[in-house]
Amino acid sequence: MRGNRVLRGWCWSWLLACWLLLPGLAYAKGTAGPILVVGDSLSAAHNIPVQSGWVSLLEQRLKQQMKAPPVVINASISGETTSGALTRLPGLLEKHKPGVLVIELGGNDALRGLTPAQLQANLEKMIVLGQGVGAKVLLLGIDVPPNYGPAYRQRLRQVYADLAQRHKVALVPFLLEGVALDPKLMQADGLHPTAAGQPKVLENVWPALKPLLSN
Repeated sequence: MRGNRVLRGWCWSWLLACWLLLPGLAYAKGTAGPILVVGDSLSAAHNIPVQSGWVSLLEQRLKQQMKAPPVVINASISGETTSGALTRLPGLLEKHKPGVLVIELGGNDALRGLTPAQLQANLEKMIVLGQGVGAKVLLLGIDVPPNYGPAYRQRLRQVYADLAQRHKVALVPFLLEGVALDPKLMQADGLHPTAAGQPKVLENVWPALKPLLSN
């Protein structure tokens, strides 16, 4: 009898352990491929140590929280535009076969005077390319300084909202929310976050990215 009680107790303990582990195991399963980040200086750790950038912080978080974290590939380049990234994207998709494609672009297009319609056309082509290879897409919205005027800024914001709705992709409306207007978190140029601001940038990205990490 005592042996049976011990056996039943062991079985219940094993079943309980399995039940508790199920959510973690589901999350640990992860994406079907790497996370590919295609962006500009906001994602390329401009003027700060690479390991302090939000993409590197993301990689660290995934390693801490997942048993089998996806590889994070940062293909961001300072000064990159949507047209430049669009040219590079087919090769990046073919090489890395990402499970998630993160697109963070548009700031340099705006600074160079590209119209919102041109920006939208380029971003849309990138989204279609990513979805065409089976990647889940996350779009990171940007903004420009107030001197561009409220009408232009609204049209710019609308580009990201419209694309996210049309193509059913995840969206962070403004990557630098809670960072851009805080002098303590921005570099002297007023455009790029300091190392101290990068964790907040990641917190802006994480709620939209996390749901894409499970199959």
